[in-house]
Amino acid sequence: MVQNFQIDKLDRLIISMLIKDAALPYTEIAKELVISAGTVHVRMKKLTEMGVVTGSHLEINPAKAGYDICAFLGIFLEKGSEYHHCVTSMKKIPEIVELHYTTGVYSMFAKIICRDTQHLREVLNEHIQAIKGVQRTETFISLEESIKRQVVIKEKRVRA
Repeated sequence: MVQNFQIDKLDRLIISMLIKDAALPYTEIAKELVISAGTVHVRMKKLTEMGVVTGSHLEINPAKAGYDICAFLGIFLEKGSEYHHCVTSMKKIPEIVELHYTTGVYSMFAKIICRDTQHLREVLNEHIQAIKGVQRTETFISLEESIKRQVVIKEKRVRA
């Protein structure tokens, strides 16, 4: 683990370029920022070791792959102590692409991707609602994704 390493302006610039295009070669980043490719490599290695950067991934457009339904699911648990069991069971359901333990009305909140409404019904009835500890669910179907972005890492503001 890297100790005493602070994220600076150069790190933020490198990260912002890679957020726009994760396949961008370090040589291109270096050329744009007028630094060496080795500097980019060292910075990315440190950011990865710090856990700021957690990897790279291929992003798929679900609709183009035949998955037309994006739904959000509020999940009520019978007891909070059922949480870990439910998470273990839900990890086995590939249609669940995000799962959050939440405060408020729901115990958990999930994002699920399905081919169509029939597939959604199967996932809900035969998989999620069949898990021991799930009391009930409330489903919200997304009609459009208006904003999707990575977090923007900005400089901390110092109060005068």
